[in-house]
Amino acid sequence: MNYLNLDSEKTQETVTQLNILLADYHLYYQKLRNFHWNVIGENFFDLHAKFEEMYNDALIKIDELAERILTLRHQPESHLTRYLELSNIKESPSETNDLEMINILLEDHGKILIQMRKVVEAADKGGDEGTIDLLGAYIRELEKTSWMLDTWRMNKTENHQK
Repeated sequence: MNYLNLDSEKTQETVTQLNILLADYHLYYQKLRNFHWNVIGENFFDLHAKFEEMYNDALIKIDELAERILTLRHQPESHLTRYLELSNIKESPSETNDLEMINILLEDHGKILIQMRKVVEAADKGGDEGTIDLLGAYIRELEKTSWMLDTWRMNKTENHQK
């Protein structure tokens, strides 16, 4: 890994944490597909389109995470059974109402943000500014998406309480 001027021993923990994040993103992506396909009711049009936007973004991030692992001269995890073992995210039932879908996604966002911060911490210890830069943008984007979903949820929660 001479061309990156990084110590492969110091990047090992970064790669371990990146592979967990990769697994998280695979389960998150599939959950978004599940919700996109199965959302019903008065919020169908809004959420159907939003979930599609979110899973398309997740798909890009999956590829970028795997390519970052490869750039660090390691192998990305690539088996569904491994993703299920590694991920902080759990599958959700298809029969979930729209408000609960948002609640589940916000909970997952919290887990993904924690994992992203673990990657940044490991990358910082390894002097890996490239990974830190990549994850910094991801954190900012996911925080903004979480804020938007939470704002949507607040409106729906208020209407349910009336």
